[in-house]
Amino acid sequence: MTFEEIQKEAKADWDSLYHGRAPHILIGTATCGRAAGAMPVVEAFNEELARRNVQARVTEVGCIGLCSLEPLVIVVKPDSFAVCYHNVTPQMVPTLVESYIQNDDPCLDLALGTVEAVEGEAVYIPELSRFEHEHRLLMRNCGYIDPVNVNHYIANGGYTSLVKALQMEPAAIVEEIKKSGLRGRGGAGFPTGRKWELCRRTPVQPKYVICNADEGDPGAFMDRIVLESDPQQVIEGMIIAAYAIGATEGFVYIRAEYPLAIERLTVALEQARRLNLLGDNILGSGFSFDIEIVQGAGAFVTGESTALMYAIEGKRSMPRARPPRSVKAGLWGKPTVLNNVKTYAYVPLILSRGADWFSGIGTENSKGTAVFALAGKLVNTGLAEVAMGTTLRQLIFDIGGGIRGSKKFKAVQIGGPSGGCLPEEMLDTPVDFDSLRRAGAIMGSGGVIAMDEDNCMVDTAKFFLDFSQRESCGKCSTCRLGTKQMLDILEDITAGRGRIEDIDLLIELAEDIKDGSLCGLGRTAPNPVLTTIRYFRDEYEAHIVEKRCPALVCKELIAYYILPEKCERGCEHCVLVCPVEAISTTEKGIKVIDQAKCSKCGSCQLVCPPEYNAVIRLSPPDSVPARRVEKSG
Repeated sequence: MTFEEIQKEAKADWDSLYHGRAPHILIGTATCGRAAGAMPVVEAFNEELARRNVQARVTEVGCIGLCSLEPLVIVVKPDSFAVCYHNVTPQMVPTLVESYIQNDDPCLDLALGTVEAVEGEAVYIPELSRFEHEHRLLMRNCGYIDPVNVNHYIANGGYTSLVKALQMEPAAIVEEIKKSGLRGRGGAGFPTGRKWELCRRTPVQPKYVICNADEGDPGAFMDRIVLESDPQQVIEGMIIAAYAIGATEGFVYIRAEYPLAIERLTVALEQARRLNLLGDNILGSGFSFDIEIVQGAGAFVTGESTALMYAIEGKRSMPRARPPRSVKAGLWGKPTVLNNVKTYAYVPLILSRGADWFSGIGTENSKGTAVFALAGKLVNTGLAEVAMGTTLRQLIFDIGGGIRGSKKFKAVQIGGPSGGCLPEEMLDTPVDFDSLRRAGAIMGSGGVIAMDEDNCMVDTAKFFLDFSQRESCGKCSTCRLGTKQMLDILEDITAGRGRIEDIDLLIELAEDIKDGSLCGLGRTAPNPVLTTIRYFRDEYEAHIVEKRCPALVCKELIAYYILPEKCERGCEHCVLVCPVEAISTTEKGIKVIDQAKCSKCGSCQLVCPPEYNAVIRLSPPDSVPARRVEKSG
């Protein structure tokens, strides 16, 4: 079958959905949707449509980025407008079927909004102000196409770039990628075209192409969503990369904790092979290339390129010294190109629309867009794709909706556990490789965690350093021992045992670890500590000098008390919920917390009725006036 015949068949399949006479129901069933209950919603729609004998198509799609509003359902009705419904439950389905699909009442009280097609883009997005600040390239199909139907991808321009590439000289493809300014989206930001060129010029065979889908950063899920929502764009990018460098075999290294991404990627590979877009003699060009999935065990250090290659080889995931670089001696000692999921996904767009188009988006040294996972204390958690150069303020407030519960913004952790914590005064920092590095953070793979006034920055630094220390492979003594020493110091500070000279000692240790570590994990692990000291030094000093945690987080520096004048004598909520039985009732009926028993879990404060608000949390723990504390016994 020629590609023209493949396209014709794909467009016929696509037109039957979006240009047919039957209503079309899109239900987001990526991991976020499933976690929120999307599969029962799918079942409910199928049952209700069958019960009412309604002719409509139900399609499972990926995620459009509004993860906090899942399950999302978009109803596309012929000769009417499309409507997006949020937080859909099976109980809502009969109403939606009867009111809108069968009749003309769109149930706008249940809707997130109507849906529009973006000019020049194959994408349906709800008409929300947040999307005005996005620039969706990699996510253009997410939540719009069926990720396990290759026809949907092809009908929206998929694989035309591969056809174009197979008619080009490999060197010309590399030059186009270089001209575009594309930099790796895995975190380091190395120029993609330069990497491909170095590998292509290495006169050794065989060569390999590897996709890094390990994604081990806490709070990051961009690669997972891309693979669950539109996997074919990654496959097409890998095939083009292989043709450009002269590789015949590729691997997708993906963490085993992503079962749905693995399932959908497996189906996508099988469908690409069936259409001769992958495998032997692709589209009759004489070029052969195939891709194998390798499941990882979840080690964070495996995200480092050489450690990842060792894992594919069946060895322990430990980085190796360089040179030689992987482009000269990578997997099994052969020339290898390794890029991130998102990096490969950009390649088809660059070839189809041109390097000048891509380089016209973003900043001078950071071209294109970036996909971020918005997590933490934000109103709108989920995914966002923005042009490079978009400010942190736009990302957090215009797209993320700001901080939940009218709390005050305090800091943002960007770049994963090896990133940096930036304060409010840095909110106008452009999101690009160079600006974030100057601020003390890194782009990383795209994780963004927003924090409010209830977050302790010393405790936050300890959390991320603890993660990096546990995930260290142990090969470098500076990383293995240095991060442990830093962690011990942070634990002392948060427990009230810190010394003022510990701050300078942390900085000294951090610089030594950065200079002496073999891989990026060690070189960037101190970033959360360095940035919190740089921007929140007063919190370190409060913990050390005043033995006080300003955010009331560090357990050793806080205590819970019950105010007698506010406590309702007949209420037993706090007594019943206390896991260590630290709360007792005096003869006068007043509740008292035994500080020696209290585990400081905060359950008593959580269950205290808001009309009483009798449980208080204080730091330092001995700061409550004596007259407020009822002695038991």
